[in-house]
Amino acid sequence: MEALFGNVLNIQWQQIVMWAIGGLLIWLAIKKDMEPTLLLPMGFGAILVNLPLSGAVTQIYEGAEEVGVIDLLFNNGIANELFPLLLFVGIGAMIDFGPLLTNPKLMIFGAAAQFGIFFTLSLAAFFGFDLKDAASVAIIGAADGPTSIFVANYFQSSYIGPIIVAAYSYMALVPIVQPPVIKLLTTKKERLIRMPYEQKTVSKTTRILFPIIITIITGIVSPRSVALIGFLMFGNLLRECGVLNSLSETAQKVLANLVTLFLGLTIATKMQAEAFLNLQTLMIIGLGLVAFIFDTAGGVLFAKILNLFLKKKINPMIGAAGISAFPMSARVVHKMGLAEDPQNFLLMHSTGVNVSGQIASVIAGGLILNLIAR
Repeated sequence: MEALFGNVLNIQWQQIVMWAIGGLLIWLAIKKDMEPTLLLPMGFGAILVNLPLSGAVTQIYEGAEEVGVIDLLFNNGIANELFPLLLFVGIGAMIDFGPLLTNPKLMIFGAAAQFGIFFTLSLAAFFGFDLKDAASVAIIGAADGPTSIFVANYFQSSYIGPIIVAAYSYMALVPIVQPPVIKLLTTKKERLIRMPYEQKTVSKTTRILFPIIITIITGIVSPRSVALIGFLMFGNLLRECGVLNSLSETAQKVLANLVTLFLGLTIATKMQAEAFLNLQTLMIIGLGLVAFIFDTAGGVLFAKILNLFLKKKINPMIGAAGISAFPMSARVVHKMGLAEDPQNFLLMHSTGVNVSGQIASVIAGGLILNLIAR
């Protein structure tokens, strides 16, 4: 009996708290449909790694080390950046850059909406985080899970677990976080601005050249981001080339979903109670919210500033879609526009800004890697 139930005595209250956190993530995934492909495996993984003497993570048994399967996956999938990069191939295959290519000026909003990253970096450093950890925390504002994983892992941040939980949780909470910020910074008159969409044909040649040219330019400006932008644009090239449709569909569905599932389980190794339950975790979650708020504010305020000089006004709400939470942020802006005026269709404009934010967030991550030596 002792051999069967003796491990019960090894249970600690911190582990029980982590079971509850894991259960909450599973509940959000199933009941609220919030990023289920990631939050469900992440929640289950949090329970898995917080069982006493869990064989899923590396343990010392009778003086010998037994490597757990989740640690093995982490070392071979995240520590070498493989999982985030493979996921970027799938994301790139999902993205249609057509709305952006129709109106390239929208690219500037993607850049403006990265303000929260650099503001949060300064704030995190002010609160005592090491510069590399501060950079890892700030990249939550990229609203891009793979970029957050890539940067935090590159700097070998000990807070990678809380960072990833915060990054994906806030991505799922975009419909809750963004609307109050947008309404606070805009007037009803501004929210009623109509932006008629001019349908333009984007040639196949342009669609094929775009990912290639973006990769080259980004590689010159921000060489550390070449892997991120390169895999993202390679996925988009699969989509646009027209001769690899089956591979494109596989990347969008099978590859992206499978990697996301393994990513959620694997990242749980950094959610063990002793590393997760501390004051720094609460601070990271708070700073992540700050990053999202200031990213949203940066895009909106930039649009308002442009309107001071433009005859043809821009609805400043589309600036909020410059964060990289694709396509949720674009949908939020579109729904807010319809709520103010049922005839005001902002979807194509906000989508163009949203995909530009996807590119800008990767470049911002690369710039941080360039600016801060490992």
